[in-house]
Amino acid sequence: MTVRELDAAGIHDPALRAAYAHCRGLNARHGKTYFLATRLLPVDRRPAVHALYGFARWADDIVDDLDSSATPAERGRALLALEAQLEAGLRREGATEPVIRALADTARRYGIDRVHFTDFLASMRSDLTVGGYASYEELGRYMHGSAAVIGLQMLPVLGTVTPREEAAPHAAALGVAFQLTNFLRDVGEDLDRGRLYLPAELLTAHGVDRERFEWSRRTGARDARITDVLRAAAAHNRAVYRDALPGIAMLTPVSRPCIRTAFVLYSGILDSIEADGYAVLHRRSVVPRRRRAVVALDGLVRAVAARAVSRRGEEAPVAEPSCASPSPRPHVAPVREEAL
Repeated sequence: MTVRELDAAGIHDPALRAAYAHCRGLNARHGKTYFLATRLLPVDRRPAVHALYGFARWADDIVDDLDSSATPAERGRALLALEAQLEAGLRREGATEPVIRALADTARRYGIDRVHFTDFLASMRSDLTVGGYASYEELGRYMHGSAAVIGLQMLPVLGTVTPREEAAPHAAALGVAFQLTNFLRDVGEDLDRGRLYLPAELLTAHGVDRERFEWSRRTGARDARITDVLRAAAAHNRAVYRDALPGIAMLTPVSRPCIRTAFVLYSGILDSIEADGYAVLHRRSVVPRRRRAVVALDGLVRAVAARAVSRRGEEAPVAEPSCASPSPRPHVAPVREEAL
C-alpha cells in the first residue's frame, strides 16, 4: 500500500520515498485513530498527512517520553536541534533526517506556511517549563501552537470548496477539539509528567485544586468535585467540536469522509469517558473496537462514493450530514486495508 500511495503522489526519489515510508510507520504505530481516518483519504494525499504526523510525533516524543531520562535542559536542546534541522530542510539544504526530509517536501508541495511549524515548536518548548494554566484564555494561547496550527497545516492537503480563509477557523477549532479530548483522556498521565491542562479557574469554580487531583491520582480515591470538573471540561470540549463541525462541508468532497471519521472517533472518546464515570485519573477511556469498526466502515462507504463522484467529474453537494455516530449494525465485516 505504501508503494501505491507514493506512486500516486508522484514521489519517485528513493530516499524521499523511504522518508515518507518512515513517517507512515510512525503514524501506524502511534496514531491509531488518526491513521485509521487517514486511510479514507485519496491515496495521493496520504503521504503528506503521514509527514505532518511524523514531525508532530517526533517533537512530542522529545518533550513527553516518560521512558527517557533526559533533563528539561537536554530536551530543550533537542527541540532547538530539531528546529534547526527543519529550517535547513525548508531552505532546501539537503536534510538527511527522514522526518524532516518528508515534511519539507510536503510543505513545498502544498505551500504550507512555515510559521505553523514555528508556532508548534514554540508550544512544545513551553511544555518544558509550564505545568499549568490559569484560564481557558491562557490555555488557548498555548493550544494555538500545539493544536490549532495542526488543522491549518492539514487544510492545504485536504483542499476546500470555499476560500481557504473561510475554512481556516473551523480547521483550527477541530485541531483544538482533538487536543482537548486528549487532555481529558490523558489527565492522569499528564499529571505524572508534572502538567495539568485543566485551567485553574475551572478547578476553583468547583472547589478543588491541583493538589486534590494529584491526591486522587496517587491514591485511586474518587472525589465528586473532581468528577464535576471533568464533566464541565467535557462540555466545553463538545462546544469546540460544534464550532468545528461546519468546516467539514467546506472541504473537498473526497476529503470529508476522513475528517468526518476522525471527528466521530475523537468525539466518541468523550462518550467513553462519560460511560466510564469520568475515571480518567485512574484509567484510560477508549472507543470500543466494535464501535471503531462501525465508524470506519461508514467512512469507507462515504469515501468510495465520494471518489466515484469525483472520477465522473460530477459536482458533489456541499452540505454534509450530521457527524452523529452511525447506528450500530448487527454484523460488521472486517475492513481490509486493500479496500482503502
